Amino acid sequence: MRFGILGPVHARLQDGTPIDLGGPKVRALLALLLADAGRVVPADRLIDGLYADAPPDGAANALQSQVSRLRKHLGATAVEFSPAGYRLAVAPEDVDVHRFTTLAEAGGRALRAGDPHGALRALTEALALWRGEALTDVPGAAPLAARLAELRLVALEDQAQARLATGEHRDLVPSLRELIEANPLRERLRILQVRTLAATGRQAEALVAFEDARRTLAEELGADPSEELARAHLDVLGGEPVDYAPLPAQLTSFVGREQDLARVGALLAEHRLVTLTGPGGTGKTRLAVEAACGQEQVCFVELAALYEGADIPQALLTALGVREDRNPVRRMIAVLAQNSVLLVLDNCEHLVAAVAALAARLLAACPRLRVLATSREPLGITGEALYAVPRLDAPEPGTDLLRAKDFPAVRLFIDRARAGRPDFALDEESVQQVIRVCAALDGLPLAIELAAARVRALPLRTLAERLDDRFSLLSKGSRTAAARHRTLRAVVEWSWDLLDAEERGLAAALSVFAGGATLAAAERVCGGAVLELITSLADKSLVEVSGEHYRMLETIRAFCAEQLGADTERVRRAHAECFLDLAETAEPHLLRAEQVRWLERLDADHDNLICALRWAMDADPVLALRLAGALAAYWHLRGRRAEGAQLGRDLLARLTGPPEGMVEEYVLCVLGAVGAAPEDLALREHVDRVDALTASWHSPHRRPILTVIWAMVSGPPDERPSLVNGQVAAVIGTDPWSQAVRAMGEGFGQLAHGSVDAGTASLTTSLARFRAIGERWGMTQALAELGPLASWRGEHDRAVELMDEAIALCGELGAVEETAEMLAKRAQCHLRAGHLDQARADCARSVELAHRMGSPEMLINAYSGLAELATAEDDPAQARRWLGVALEHCPTGGFAFDLARAHLLVGMTKVAEPEQVPHWLRQALADQTVHRDQRLLAGVAEALARLALARGDGLLAAQLLGAATGLRGTGIAGDPVADRIAARAVALLGVEAFTAARAEGLTMSQERVLALSALGA
Repeated sequence: MRFGILGPVHARLQDGTPIDLGGPKVRALLALLLADAGRVVPADRLIDGLYADAPPDGAANALQSQVSRLRKHLGATAVEFSPAGYRLAVAPEDVDVHRFTTLAEAGGRALRAGDPHGALRALTEALALWRGEALTDVPGAAPLAARLAELRLVALEDQAQARLATGEHRDLVPSLRELIEANPLRERLRILQVRTLAATGRQAEALVAFEDARRTLAEELGADPSEELARAHLDVLGGEPVDYAPLPAQLTSFVGREQDLARVGALLAEHRLVTLTGPGGTGKTRLAVEAACGQEQVCFVELAALYEGADIPQALLTALGVREDRNPVRRMIAVLAQNSVLLVLDNCEHLVAAVAALAARLLAACPRLRVLATSREPLGITGEALYAVPRLDAPEPGTDLLRAKDFPAVRLFIDRARAGRPDFALDEESVQQVIRVCAALDGLPLAIELAAARVRALPLRTLAERLDDRFSLLSKGSRTAAARHRTLRAVVEWSWDLLDAEERGLAAALSVFAGGATLAAAERVCGGAVLELITSLADKSLVEVSGEHYRMLETIRAFCAEQLGADTERVRRAHAECFLDLAETAEPHLLRAEQVRWLERLDADHDNLICALRWAMDADPVLALRLAGALAAYWHLRGRRAEGAQLGRDLLARLTGPPEGMVEEYVLCVLGAVGAAPEDLALREHVDRVDALTASWHSPHRRPILTVIWAMVSGPPDERPSLVNGQVAAVIGTDPWSQAVRAMGEGFGQLAHGSVDAGTASLTTSLARFRAIGERWGMTQALAELGPLASWRGEHDRAVELMDEAIALCGELGAVEETAEMLAKRAQCHLRAGHLDQARADCARSVELAHRMGSPEMLINAYSGLAELATAEDDPAQARRWLGVALEHCPTGGFAFDLARAHLLVGMTKVAEPEQVPHWLRQALADQTVHRDQRLLAGVAEALARLALARGDGLLAAQLLGAATGLRGTGIAGDPVADRIAARAVALLGVEAFTAARAEGLTMSQERVLALSALGA
């Protein structure tokens, strides 16, 4: 059914058939229910509406009687009862008053947002629903009828204003006159009448209408005309049009600036002058337009096309709708003095001094005036509130699809890409290309829009790959856009052209800084009066201030780099030498208590250090090698070894050997490169050269970190030739850090050869020495061994406590790779204690960090941890799967990876099907690393025990388990697999026989275990 109360109350079926509603009380009841269609109306309110001040005795029964009558007309289920009252079961959209309210509100919003055409459509449709005066056939409904009449009158005023704004006001005067006769004190109608008469050229009538309004208000209310009515009168006296220059209509959606819009709105509420600053393309104009949309009276003035400051006053007069005047400023003040207007001054930067002077004068003379300006630099007026329009946030690489879509930069890219390609959609792979594009373009909205427009013709991957030549790629924008916004190059050129020669020189020189420049670095590299010039560039949005650094957006930096020209070589060399000094100054501090502060200093200039190294590789490889040597400790302590290894490989491709006096730097470079990629055949010649160079070393290193990196690549010394097998003791220095490293190395070697007590003592000594000098990396390495040792001895709480400290120290160092490793080790400690949930959580976090860093070594550790967890949960199939994944990430060659592979292969023997154990043993024994680590050999013995048990030989299994215990060292227990083997062997042999056999196994030598493993395999 359809219902109406905007006129006589009526109800109709869907086909238009009218429904008889009965007497006045029933109709009144229906009207009251329709006013709140779909909602429960309290019984008390219905009784008041029906009976006013004279309710009958038993009013509740009387109401129920009227409800019963209404149900007879509309149907038994039409009116629902609830303890709170009655509800008419009808959708609001089936009632004319609710459709009217929705349309009228939409029209009002459109009118306030500067869309008079849309407002007129909605309001005309809303008012067409009225069939006369509301509720004329319902006695006692006067309050509701009055409320509806007020809503209708507001809609009629909005419609009149919309008609005036769209030029459809020729026949508006008579209807306004009728409304004013019915509502003589309605000031808005008076304002509309004055403006409509003036707009139709009837100025004399407009003046009469104003005088009539003034007299009526004075006589009836004792009040003066409002500010807006007075302004309408002033406009009529000047014979000028009444409309200010409107805000420019927008053709695209407003994406990603919700918080900025709220902040600008708050500033406008508190300050009379607000300036939006930022580099070109950040969306200052669009934000200003959106912020101004919610204001009552707005005048928009576009200044970009002006060339002289003297042109500004006349441009403002034109925007205000006032004819030319010989004294335009005085005329503007006369128009604005008594009015509450928001003046939007767009693109002020090229005329900033003239704009500032005029804005200051207007604000001083017009107390109700507010100004919203957009400029690449502040106006510099007292009382100015600045809002630096930020770039759009873009997600980090690797962010998943769902989260990435929440970032404003990605949302804008998707929105604009779909405008040209409606079928455009993202998946987990393509979203990474969009993230790359948004990050490369600094989150600049204009640049993102230009890039998104290219999606119509270019695959995403191609678009992302070609952004190195961004100015050529993003060279086609909207044909109707202002020239300065048509291409990415034009956006930056507009700012460049506003600089003087000295500012341009500094801007070009600053382009060599990849991660921004401190003032001191800028003064050293660029020379000249940097302080004043760089401050000016910051004011003009060419650089951003971030902490102690002045940074350029990559787009601005790329443009400025093109302007450097013949000065490029000199400035880049000065840049490289500056950051070589920083790295060499920091290096000794990295191995002391103050290391965190110095690591942070290097982090702050990380991009500059890498940029300097990359440039020097081609321009001066000797300088590059010197810088790489100085950064070795930083890469190692900060967990950036993969980065250092890649840079080392690139540098070695330009070297044929060590330059004079730089043997240590060369060896560090080779060791770092081969340690991360031992299978890289291109490094073979350099590795052979390092073997020869290190064989004759007999004095301590100048760079102490070399000892650690050398040991990590070569492993514990033994009788076999190794990559850099030399005189370790002779090259370790006498300084406290080196002596702590020496004790740590001795501990590792002792553990590898089965001397657990001695190894534990050496590591404890090392930890104490590192603690004494406050060196966190060394502490983590000692703790990383002492924790598992405590766990193997059954001291589970102590083990977790030690690993907790190691993880906390890694956090202080910001070493993500080491954090992943420590988490994997803590997971092992939790496993041995039987805390599977904690182990699972540590494994998951370790995998996440390892993937983030892309480190093969850490991925191996993480997946090994998952395999051990699956083994503890008696899920050999899952354990085999994780071990297989770990093996896929494990390269061959180099001590660390060979040892890791051997551990993985031995681990596979413990979870493989019995018939597959010999296959995995063959692979494990083929790697000679097995001979160098007795703990690994203990794993081989346990695998053989499992194989012996599968063949029914419990005696040999018990002997091998005894050998495993001996190889691991006194007091160190086996693992869950070995425990299960032991339990089965006890069941087979009996406790006494098993104990005796295991005791006999303790005397087994390494050679016998190896021989048995060879036979078993």
